[in-house]
Amino acid sequence: MSEGIRYEFAFGTYEDALRMVGVRTAPRYAGTAVSGARIQHFAAMVRDPNPAYWDADFAREVWGGLVAPPALLMGWLIPPPWLPNEEPPVPSIAIRVPLPGTSFINASNEVEFPATILEGDRLHVVEEVVSVSPEKTTRVGTGHFVETCERFHRADGALVAINNNTLFRFTPPGPP
Repeated sequence: MSEGIRYEFAFGTYEDALRMVGVRTAPRYAGTAVSGARIQHFAAMVRDPNPAYWDADFAREVWGGLVAPPALLMGWLIPPPWLPNEEPPVPSIAIRVPLPGTSFINASNEVEFPATILEGDRLHVVEEVVSVSPEKTTRVGTGHFVETCERFHRADGALVAINNNTLFRFTPPGPP
C-alpha cells in the first residue's frame, strides 16, 4: 500500500533543460467527467452565486449545461492521491524538466477559453515546454523560469482551454 504521492523533481543542467523545449506529452485524461457536484462545491467555497453554476435550467438554456468555473480548470486533471489500480499519477511536465533547484513557485498564469467547459465534458490535456530561462536571481532564490503551455480538449477533440504557465524553479538561500 502506498504512503502517498511524492513527485520527484528531475535534476540536471540548464543545457539538459533546453533539450526539453518543444517536447510535448502524450494526452493525459481526467479520471472523471466534469461534474455538477464539483462545480457547485467550488462555487460554494468561493461564495460565487453565478446562476451558470447553480441553476441547471438557466445554465442549460444559456450555455447548454452547468458551466465549469474558469478557476477550476487545473482541478479537472489533477490526479487523485490514490487509485485502486495503484498506478502512480503522472506529474506535470514542468516538474520533469531537469534543472537544479529544490522548490518552485508559480510566477504567472494566463488562460484562454475558446469554448465553454460544461458538466459532463471529459477532458484531456497535452503539455508542452515552451521555454527555459537562463539562471536568474530573485528575492526567493536563484533558479530558472520554466514556461509551459497546456492545451485542454473535450473528448470530441474540441479545444476548450489554453493555459500558459510560468514556474520559477529555484533553490532557496540558506540561513544567514
